Amino acid sequence: MPRTASFVWGLVNTILTIGIAAYIFKWLLQTTVGWYLRRKTSAQRSLLLARVKLEESQLQLRESQLPKSDENGWENVEKHAVGSAPNGQEADDEWQGIVGNAGGGGERVLWAAINATQKRWPKAVCAVYTGDDANKEEMLAKVENRFNIKLRPPTIIFLPLTTRYYVLSTTYPRFTLLGQSLGSLILAYDAFSLLIPDIFIDTMGYAFALAFSKFFFPAIPTSAYVHYPTISTDMLGSLDSSAGQGLNAGTGKGLRGFVKKQYWHLFANLYSRVGGSVDIVMTNSSWTASHIRTLWGPARSKRRKLYPVSVVFPPVAVDEIVRSIPLTQESEKDRQPTILYIAQFRPEKNHTLLLRSFARFLQQSFSFTRGKGSSPQLVLVGSVRDSADATRVYDLRLLAHELQITKHTLFITDASFPTILTHLRTATIGANCMWNEHFGIGVVEYLAAGLVSVVNDSGGPKLDIVVPWEGGETGFRASTEEEYADAFVKVLGMEEEERVGMRRRARERARAFGEVAFERLWVEEVGKLVGLEEEARRGKGKRG
Repeated sequence: MPRTASFVWGLVNTILTIGIAAYIFKWLLQTTVGWYLRRKTSAQRSLLLARVKLEESQLQLRESQLPKSDENGWENVEKHAVGSAPNGQEADDEWQGIVGNAGGGGERVLWAAINATQKRWPKAVCAVYTGDDANKEEMLAKVENRFNIKLRPPTIIFLPLTTRYYVLSTTYPRFTLLGQSLGSLILAYDAFSLLIPDIFIDTMGYAFALAFSKFFFPAIPTSAYVHYPTISTDMLGSLDSSAGQGLNAGTGKGLRGFVKKQYWHLFANLYSRVGGSVDIVMTNSSWTASHIRTLWGPARSKRRKLYPVSVVFPPVAVDEIVRSIPLTQESEKDRQPTILYIAQFRPEKNHTLLLRSFARFLQQSFSFTRGKGSSPQLVLVGSVRDSADATRVYDLRLLAHELQITKHTLFITDASFPTILTHLRTATIGANCMWNEHFGIGVVEYLAAGLVSVVNDSGGPKLDIVVPWEGGETGFRASTEEEYADAFVKVLGMEEEERVGMRRRARERARAFGEVAFERLWVEEVGKLVGLEEEARRGKGKRG
């Protein structure tokens, strides 16, 4: 009996010793690395803030010499809803901290977010950690030309990172998800070696970078704008042989499939734990929000995060499209029996499904005598990023030839915005074939242009965009070749009055995804971060 008690006591003592040692090691690591990075970047921070102050004073001097109407309206910017701290106090209108943006993913989101932040907190500095080489003047000119977003130069700074290689998918031929996630820790260290922000926001999907920030700098509020979860329950389910959609559908069979399943489940567990550290979580759609709540929810509840996961739809240039494309009985005469698909030429966009559906549609008995009697056309518009995309376009052209639809099919790569507007103005149907599209900016553009959408019956298009509106439908949803072909027949066979009614409902639905709506919700969420930062600063002051 004494031996048993001695063994138990020894075991308990060993466990306690290991636990205490682990806690001390964690504390030393946090303290040492955090202190080192703050000390290393202190001078850089002072120099950057001094430069911002100098550039701002120079710009104000130039503006003071201009007529009032030429000052870009900055003095008249609307103040959106003020965020609040956890204690219920309002966040400071004059907040002057540094917002660090790990930006790039969904580029319009990044620039629209910075624009909204500058409007709401004009004294705040927006620091963008970037892997691009362009200087600030070139970058801001590109943003204005491409997105028609004019940013205030003095209070935005770009910090170049040299470790981008570690987050590229091509760096990890195997275990890509884990490799990129661990690589983002190196990227985060690189970023915080340049500047430690007062608030850290990620729009790229680097949840591990946010965990890095929270581990070494617990007082810095963090936020994620999630375009899509790195891994989702749908991805895990698609490995089963019974699942019929997705790039990894049916790959969970056999020994290799078993190993892949275990790897994905282990990574999902790690991703869930990492996501639990994020203070404010914004998602781009109801679909993404649902998956993030499932994956991150338990860990966030355990850590007692105050704010629930929210949906902040990405900004779409709805107003610009509406102004460019009339929607009247007269404009209906310009519409041709054209099916338009605007999407990057990537595997997940599933152009193959659309080509086969279009071929089936052409084979069906249907009289195309509407309007000028034009024959149906399929127009595929998308960007080509690299040689792999170019090869994919070539393969799609071969498939169109094999399906004998070449004369009815047009491929347009890297089209200009005016070209896209022309096709949005003259097409009748807007198609989307990606399974579980996380949001669907292209689909919103269809709706804004007044196209009748035929989209995949999944993801954001199903849950948020092509939904009943004002007592009627705004489009059609499909999953198979047969369903897509039938939907094309229905749209082109509709009476003009019915079709115009659907177009108008679609356009009204699209207004919910405009830039003004995004700005309002973005400022509301960032206001919460400002409140958390101010509360942390006050608490630190009291302790000091």
